[in-house]
Amino acid sequence: MPTRLQKILAAAGIASRRKAEEIIAAGRVTLNGQIVTEQGTKADPLTDTICVDGKPLHHPQRFVYFLLNKPKGYVTTVSDPEGRPTVMQLLGELRERVYPVGRLDYASEGLLLLTNDGALAQKLTKAGSHIPKTYLVKISGKPGEKVIQRLRAGITIALDDGRRVKTSPAKIRLVEDAPNPWYEVVLIEGRNRQIRRMFQQIGFLVEKIKRTQLGPLTLDIPPGKFRPLTEREVHRLKNLASSPGS
Repeated sequence: MPTRLQKILAAAGIASRRKAEEIIAAGRVTLNGQIVTEQGTKADPLTDTICVDGKPLHHPQRFVYFLLNKPKGYVTTVSDPEGRPTVMQLLGELRERVYPVGRLDYASEGLLLLTNDGALAQKLTKAGSHIPKTYLVKISGKPGEKVIQRLRAGITIALDDGRRVKTSPAKIRLVEDAPNPWYEVVLIEGRNRQIRRMFQQIGFLVEKIKRTQLGPLTLDIPPGKFRPLTEREVHRLKNLASSPGS
């Protein structure tokens, strides 16, 4: 986006905005090879070549944010030693290198966030982030209400390293009553294979998992497709990640 040169210089740490105006007036700044002395001149730091005393400014990193509808049969990693398809293959050729935020296991599907904004990714994935994540879950068999209530209250599960931890309280509601019913499950934590472990602990196997929401983000595209987040979505996500308790 075109911005006044003095603001670009200040953002790059060259000098204060007032001092940057003096540098421009002194003819020390070039824009695409041409000396600039006019204070109102605008430039795009991502596409224009701006030099001060002949030295180019480094382009600021451009943060990008994508929502992907992950299909089953893809791993949520950049590469896979077993040669399985990864979610990165669904993105094609992007100018920026992005990374998945959190993970969905190989057999799970649904909403996945990818970005190169490391600070935001860290806030969203750290323990106790309390970012609500909503899943549709189909299980084999039909548990009673008292059994489901155990999951709502928090239940002790075993992790890969052998530790046993108690899950945080979860919101669970029946959305499709059938011999193999569907539930909506809302978690505020995201341990590896947590939903599968929770239902296994009460004696039921999970057949399907689909994440439909991550904080303010809602799944709204077909499997295998992705889209950039809107400015409003990015703003809401950052506010949620920075709020107390996250």
